[in-house]
Amino acid sequence: MSVDRSTGATDTPATRLQALFEGHRLTPTQRRIAHSMVRRAADVPFLSSVELAELAGVSQPSVTRFAVALGFDGYPALRRHLREVVPAEQAAAGPGPYNEYQQAVEAEIENLRHLAELLADPRPVRKAGRILAASRPLPVLGLRAAASQAYGFAYFAAKVHPDVRLLDEGGTMIQDRIDAAVRAGATALLCFALPRHPREVVDTLAYAREAGLTVVTVADSAFAPVARHSDLLLPAAVGTGLAFDTACAPMLLGRVLLEALCDDLPDAQARLEQFDANAAARGLFVE
Repeated sequence: MSVDRSTGATDTPATRLQALFEGHRLTPTQRRIAHSMVRRAADVPFLSSVELAELAGVSQPSVTRFAVALGFDGYPALRRHLREVVPAEQAAAGPGPYNEYQQAVEAEIENLRHLAELLADPRPVRKAGRILAASRPLPVLGLRAAASQAYGFAYFAAKVHPDVRLLDEGGTMIQDRIDAAVRAGATALLCFALPRHPREVVDTLAYAREAGLTVVTVADSAFAPVARHSDLLLPAAVGTGLAFDTACAPMLLGRVLLEALCDDLPDAQARLEQFDANAAARGLFVE
């Protein structure tokens, strides 16, 4: 699935898989299978239906139904097709003899490699930077697991953007704050969305779009529940090997997005220099 339908995508195993899923209305279980396949794009043509089911954490019949939903007679036909679109020489080597903690780190390294593949086409991120830089104020949304990602982005963005408004607490007032941002001139909203996806985030994005905001979303997958309420979605996978998900790739993508934001704010460098001067005068940091 293309993260931005107005631009092309770099030809990689992951993007070929995403193109395969394009245009299909997938159930949440099927989106989970698709997400797992994209994360392991080089390996998946050589997995059995049982192995793919274990990888995605679903039942084997769910994998069969998924293949049929994509228009294939069954999983064997899907796998034959995958071997054509993802050449064998690109298959990744099997995992080494790592313990569970090392495996979690290796999985995050793989997520970062996948992110690097996506960033080979910088146009979606640059477009997002332009959209966010033009919004005054700029609301930044992130609830529950994504709250820290939203806070980190808003903290740094406030050094270069004149009006950043962090929305990291849910409740009945969140729509009021969106209304206030729109009245003040906001044209866009940035959302960080990580699993498990709160219903409130989906509802808030729907409300934001109805209010006229362009929604840019950093999510764990192009198939996340927030996708249908996002104008531009930038995917970055989370690690799932530990008791709680790890989010190195979404964090890094947020920093990349900050760089794109700075590129479209002509006074960004001057604001940073002014901050440094003020910080030095106040003795804010211990060198």
